[in-house]
This record gives sequence, C-alpha cells and structure tokens, in this order.
Amino acid sequence: MKFVDEATIKIGAGNGGSGCLSFRREIYIPFGGPDGGDGGDGGDVYLIADNQVNTLFNFCYRRDYTAEHGKNGRSKLCKGSRGQDLVIKVPIGTEAWDNDTDELIGDLTKYGDNIMVAKGGWHGLGNARYKSSINRAPRKTTNGVQGEQRTLRLEMKLLADIGLLGLPNSGKSTFIRQVSAARPKVSDYPFTTIYPNLGIVTMQDLSHFVIADVPGLIKGASDGAGLGIRFLRHLTRTRLLLHIVDIVPANITQDPVESIKIINHELKNHKKSLSRQDQWLILNKIDLVPEDIREEFYQDILNALDWHGRVFCISGKSGEGCDLLCISIMDYLK
Repeated sequence: MKFVDEATIKIGAGNGGSGCLSFRREIYIPFGGPDGGDGGDGGDVYLIADNQVNTLFNFCYRRDYTAEHGKNGRSKLCKGSRGQDLVIKVPIGTEAWDNDTDELIGDLTKYGDNIMVAKGGWHGLGNARYKSSINRAPRKTTNGVQGEQRTLRLEMKLLADIGLLGLPNSGKSTFIRQVSAARPKVSDYPFTTIYPNLGIVTMQDLSHFVIADVPGLIKGASDGAGLGIRFLRHLTRTRLLLHIVDIVPANITQDPVESIKIINHELKNHKKSLSRQDQWLILNKIDLVPEDIREEFYQDILNALDWHGRVFCISGKSGEGCDLLCISIMDYLK
C-alpha cells in the first residue's frame, strides 16, 4: 500500500429532522389537538486513532464523508430517530486541521483517541410544542438545523523514538536495515528512499525502540528542493536525532563537514524547534577508511565543526559500531 501522510477531505454532520404538523384524529374525538412530534438530531462526525491504519492512502479515493441525517417527526407525538454518528478511522499520530482557518482541531497521539470534528444539526420542533391556552390548534413547526460542514486537512506524523537525518546516499537506509527488520530499498543513486520507513530495534533484554528514516535532505530543501523537507514533520515527535554522515562520499566534491552544515542549516530554516532537538553525529562508512588514519581523520572533522555532542563511528554495511550505538541509544531513552 502506498504511503500517504497528508490528505484533504470534506466532512458534513447530519442535518436535524424537521418537526411534524399533525392533529389527533380519532372517531368521536373531532378536536383531538396537535400531536406532531419533533425531528431527530443529525449525526456527529468523529475521528478516531486506530492502530490497524498506518497511512492516509484511503482518503485519496474517497474525499467526502457525511453523517446520517436525523429523521423527521411523525404524528402521535412520535419523535424522529437521531442520525447515526460517523466515525472515521485514522492512523495514530494524525493531526486534524481546519483547511479554511488553518486551526488545529486535534492531535490523535495514542490508540483510541477521538475528537468530534463536525456537530450534527439540532432537531426541528413539531406543532405539539406550540400548543398553549390561547392557541389550541397551532400550525407552526420548525425545520431541523443543517449539520456543520468542514474541510479537513489530515497530517500524519510517525511516532518514533529516533529520527535519521542526512544527505541522500549517506547510508540511513543501510543502517536501518542493519539494526532492524525493516527492508527499505538501498541503491547507489540519490533519493532511493522516497517515503519514510520505520524500523524496530530489539535489544537482548527484549526492550526496543523505533527508528524513522526519511528521504535525504539537500541544499535548499527548506525552500522546497528535493523530497526530504516534505517529510520532516515525522521527526518532530522523536526524542533523539541521529545525523548520519558519509565520511567518504562518492562525490569527492562533497565535504563531510559541509554536509553536516547543510543539514543543520535546512533544519533551522524549516523549524527552529527541530534544530534544537538532541542530536548525535554518526560518521558512517568507516570500513572505507584505513585503520591507521581513522583517528586523525575523525578528529579533523570534529575540529572543523567544533562539535560538542556525542559522536559514533559505524559502518552500516558491515555492522561495525552499530551494536554500541544501539546500546547507547537504549540507555539514553531509559
């Protein structure tokens, strides 16, 4: 199933049923009086977070949702039945926005969370409601109120403990394949990853954490270039960012230090809160650097960056250093 993390839908709550105009008519009772019943309320529209749904893909084909209308009132003081509520299932981590006012309606962050996004219309009144001592045969009724109409923008944010950052082909997908059962596509051309991937890393004591891999960022991403900026919202819920850098890039004109600066610049331009999240530097592809010059090679990079955070050296392909990194992540999360 195609991964879709944003969708726009139109929703409508049910209209209220109209009141009934009726008079009691029975044999030998020529003036029975008014007996028109009220209508029923319209159904409401709810969003509910369901762990069986993991994408907004279904909303690409059906964009209009309407709850059931309330039934009209009937004679003999029979009230119309209430319209059935409409419950729309969405993935956990979905935000609902009013597309017209850009107002955040609700954020569904855990299983079973639900919010009302459209209120059903109020019922109309039958003529029995208007009977009084001076008006014994009222002919007045009211129509039901129209249900609330809205255009919703649904935005899904993956729920993960760890988020991966980096330029295209820096080794993010290779790393997530090495430490988890996830199998994202890996190849030697940019933007092999075009949709976010989730991987679950399970430790020996059966504790685990979730990693989110998003498409790589490029220079100018905060202005719309490339794919990664579109998916950066998935990293806003993570507790730790792993900045993966290819220390021996295939493109020799791309300096590792410059790569790190590009990513952090794009993060800051996109959302300052994202650039302030805890971030570890992961120097990848160490298997391509001779052991006798590794220490000096790493130190040159760190000195050029003036980096004060934690640093790990790994090889996503061979697995070297990945176990130590996963153990450190688990300790950090605990």
